[in-house]
Amino acid sequence: MIVSRLELIDFRNYSSASFDLTSGTTVVIGDNGQGKTNLAEALAYLSTLTSFRGAPGDALVRVGADQAIVRATVRHDDGRESLIEAELHVVGRNRVQVNRQKLQRVRDLLGTVRVTVFSPDDLIVVKGGPGERRRFMDDTLVTLATKYDAIRLEIDRIVRQRNTLLKQAQKAGHQELSPDVEVTLDVWDAKFTEIADQFGYARATLVSRITPMVHEAYERLAGSATPIELRYEPDWRRTGLKAALSTARAMDVRRGVSTVGPHRDELEISINGLPSRTHASQGEQRTLALALRLAGHRLATERTGSAPVLVLDDVLSELDDGRARALLGHLPEGQVVITTASELPPAATADHVIRIEAGSVVDPP
Repeated sequence: MIVSRLELIDFRNYSSASFDLTSGTTVVIGDNGQGKTNLAEALAYLSTLTSFRGAPGDALVRVGADQAIVRATVRHDDGRESLIEAELHVVGRNRVQVNRQKLQRVRDLLGTVRVTVFSPDDLIVVKGGPGERRRFMDDTLVTLATKYDAIRLEIDRIVRQRNTLLKQAQKAGHQELSPDVEVTLDVWDAKFTEIADQFGYARATLVSRITPMVHEAYERLAGSATPIELRYEPDWRRTGLKAALSTARAMDVRRGVSTVGPHRDELEISINGLPSRTHASQGEQRTLALALRLAGHRLATERTGSAPVLVLDDVLSELDDGRARALLGHLPEGQVVITTASELPPAATADHVIRIEAGSVVDPP
C-alpha cells in the first residue's frame, strides 16, 4: 500500500497544504521548525489515530483554529483506493471517516493504512523503562494483526478493575480478604489468566521471529557482525499466571496493585552480552533502536504481504556518515518518506523531493 496524496488543514503549523507522494522514496527537506516532523506525524496519525510524539489531540490543531483535518488517499496493492479523513477538534469528539463512512471505533481503522515510524525519540525504546519495550512489542503485534489491539485493551481493563478491588481491600485494613472480595478477585484472576496467557504467547513468538531480523538490520547498519539478544521470559509464563497470581495475592493486597502479569513484563535487550540500556554507547543504542523498527517493518511486510509506509523522521542527523549511508543503501521496498534538514548524500537517490518552509510547500526552482 502507499499513501498517494496527503492533505492537511489547520494541522500543527499547516494552515492548508497538500502533498503528492510517490511509491518509492520521497525526501522532505526543510530547516528545523518548518513542519517536516508535522508532516510525518500526520501520516502516522492516520494509522493509529495517535501522535507518535505523544501529543494530545488538541495539540495537533493549529493555534487559533477550532479543528484540524488530515485527509489521505491510500492505494492498496490490489488497486483499490481508500479515502481516510480525520477531524480533530479542540473541543468535542474527533471524527474519522473511511470512504465517507463514519467509524465508530479506532479499531475499525487499523490496517487500512499501516505506517512504521522511526524518529530520534525512539532511542527511548532502548534507554527507557520496561514500559517502552512493552509498547514496542505490542505496537508491532497490532501491526501484524488488529486483534491484538482488542486484547491489549482488555488486559488494561482487567488490570484497572483488579487494582480497584485490591485498593478497596487494602483500605479495609483486614489481614484476610472477605469472602465476597475473594470470590470477586478469583473471577478477575480467571479472566486475567485466560487472556494474558494468550498475549504472553504472542509476545514470545514475536520476539523469537524478530530477533534474527534485528541482528541482520544492526549488522547492515554497523557494518560488522555484533551479538544482539532479545529475551522475553517473564517468570509468570513458566509457572502460569494463575499460580503466579495466587502466590502474589497477599503482596498485591498489601500494595493495592497487581504486581504480576503482562503489564509488568520486560523485554531484555543485550549487545555483546551486556544490557544495552546501561552498557551500550549512544551510537550503539541509536543503531539498535533503528534496527528494532526496521525488523518490525520487515516482519509486518512478510506477514501481511504488503509493506507499511516507512517514515524516517530526521534520522540522518542522528547517525554517523557510515551508518547513514548504510541505511540509505538498504532501504526496504515500498513507500519510504525521509525528512531531513540537509540534502541527501550524493550516493542516495530520491524518487521525489518536497521542500517545506513555514508550513508550506516551496516550489522547486
